[in-house]
Amino acid sequence: MPNQNTPAKAAGIISKPNKPELAGIVPGVLAWFRERNYQVVVDPETAPYAPGVETIERAQMASRRLQFVVVLGGDGTLIAAARAVAAAGIPVLGVNLGSLGFLTEVPLENLYPTLDSIEQNRYNVETRSMVHCEVFRGKERIAVHDALNDVVVGKGTIARLNHCDVYIDRVFVSRYQADSLIVSTPTGSTAYSLAAGGPILMPAVDAFVITPVSEHSLTHRSLVVRDTAEIEIIVQTGSDEAYLSLDGQIGMPMLDGDRICCRKSAQQVKLLHFQGTFFDVLRTKLKWGQR
Repeated sequence: MPNQNTPAKAAGIISKPNKPELAGIVPGVLAWFRERNYQVVVDPETAPYAPGVETIERAQMASRRLQFVVVLGGDGTLIAAARAVAAAGIPVLGVNLGSLGFLTEVPLENLYPTLDSIEQNRYNVETRSMVHCEVFRGKERIAVHDALNDVVVGKGTIARLNHCDVYIDRVFVSRYQADSLIVSTPTGSTAYSLAAGGPILMPAVDAFVITPVSEHSLTHRSLVVRDTAEIEIIVQTGSDEAYLSLDGQIGMPMLDGDRICCRKSAQQVKLLHFQGTFFDVLRTKLKWGQR
């Protein structure tokens, strides 16, 4: 029986929706936590496989004193979970049930050895910066978001290019005519920005990447700027709509003249890290050559 003077241990489980294999994974994880006297909360996606365990929305997990959160899924699930708990500084353990998994570094077969390492305090915490995004329509601020990967302004119709005026620290840079315009964090540099031809940044680099997608001008290329800069995007769509997307998961329509202001977020995501380097991940995930 644990010492009553010892603070209770607590953890959360967040899962990818519609993953049938969770039925064979979640009960074992819960048993591991119970054997070590953890209080556990789960999100609604995990709840069907965790009868009798307290279920709360992901956004509410930040209000709990959790030692860490286990994410069962792919990078998309981890990114959503990270946004939910970043403000509380709760570390996230990503267990890869997906395919690529740049962020969910732990394969399923290593789940329990990894949990044992956490229990023995044998791990590192890697911090990842986020981008803070405010949307203005006229003088009114109509939305505020933080993203781990990227902020994307895309065209709302198939017929025409998206037009955006970009300013950095109030200095005009250029008018981009493209399918989309991406403002990426270092973490997001291996996501949509990479697919659009942008550079890969090491996670600790203090920078953002601005990458146009299918730019009309052949001279426009990705632009790397310091993360102390404020990036302002003014949408120029005429009577058409554009669309704002954050981490590919949150979105809203944009009108002509709307402004998106991006800067480094005060929040950081904490990822539990155990072995290997960023370059090991790149070699594995991108099939780079070995020595």
